[in-house]
Amino acid sequence: MSRHIVVLAGDGIGPEVTAAAVEVLHALDVRLHLGLSFAAHAFGGAAIDAYADPFPDHVLSACRKADAILLGAVGGPQWANVATAIRPEAGLLRLRSELGLYANIRPLQVHPALIDASPLKAERIRDVDLIVVRELTGGIYFGTRTRSETRATDECAYTVAEVERVTRTAATLARSRRGKLTSVDKANVLETSRLWREVVTRVVGDEFPELKLEHLLVDAMAMYLVSRPGDFDVIVTENLFGDVLTDECAAVSGSLGLMPSASVGDVGPGVYEPIHGSAPDIAGRGVANPYGAILSAAMLLRQSLQVPAAALALEAAVHRAITDRILTRDLGGTASTAEATAAVIARLSVAATTIPVA
Repeated sequence: MSRHIVVLAGDGIGPEVTAAAVEVLHALDVRLHLGLSFAAHAFGGAAIDAYADPFPDHVLSACRKADAILLGAVGGPQWANVATAIRPEAGLLRLRSELGLYANIRPLQVHPALIDASPLKAERIRDVDLIVVRELTGGIYFGTRTRSETRATDECAYTVAEVERVTRTAATLARSRRGKLTSVDKANVLETSRLWREVVTRVVGDEFPELKLEHLLVDAMAMYLVSRPGDFDVIVTENLFGDVLTDECAAVSGSLGLMPSASVGDVGPGVYEPIHGSAPDIAGRGVANPYGAILSAAMLLRQSLQVPAAALALEAAVHRAITDRILTRDLGGTASTAEATAAVIARLSVAATTIPVA
């Protein structure tokens, strides 16, 4: 069986961390015969330089034909002054919209060996295990924008259907876990949030009555993520709030470089990427943390390629590498990107031979 992955390395450290993830996937493929193939395409700033377009049509066509997409990061200071419509981030928004990737799934687990890397007290973060489901194709990032010399506007809009579908995604996850769903909004101020709260309440009540549902305002949620993160299971929220809160989650874990994500829709390929940015200040120096990208590859194996045992093998190898203190500098270590990648592959030989592929 052939499984084709499109690689959109992007900008900054994107090429470095995606190369690490691809190297690990190749090693896993050798052991488990997954039938993986890869094709790389320019994306973001790199595509602007090559094609004057952050997401050219031929790259979109390649993405539509893929089984899954592995993404690095986009953006950098060299593209800060290009027109808004062709900024690197515009390519990212178009990718999500064109492929219908309305749900961004971001898991947070605090590794026992990294308790000291978090700014929070150990007793607050030990055994934290939560998932944030961020709505990804609506809200303020996709609303109408205006700009004059004296005024700018960004429209935040949501439809009932948009809220329903992401709620179902989050509620289905909660049903398979500990049965608790937290919905985050700003319903005391925003009309979109009032709609959000009404729809979430109805969908959960009608379709997932066994779940424990709570609603929290986003400012309270920002506080609770650092004061009692262990109280949460699955969190669902809108686009902007999810973007901000998941960076806070990354700080809880110890580093932005650790957190993976999956962007999925109802049909077609998903996009898998670490949540960190392009980090141009360290690009090309070989010190970027590849673990978030490698763990994103594990999500790709589980969700798009449907080989969960292979995903478990990869996650186990990363876990062993971190346990053995193979840490990049963002985690207080001295390992290079290449050394961290090699550490995962070395431990993969143990993990892959002890977990059969389903």
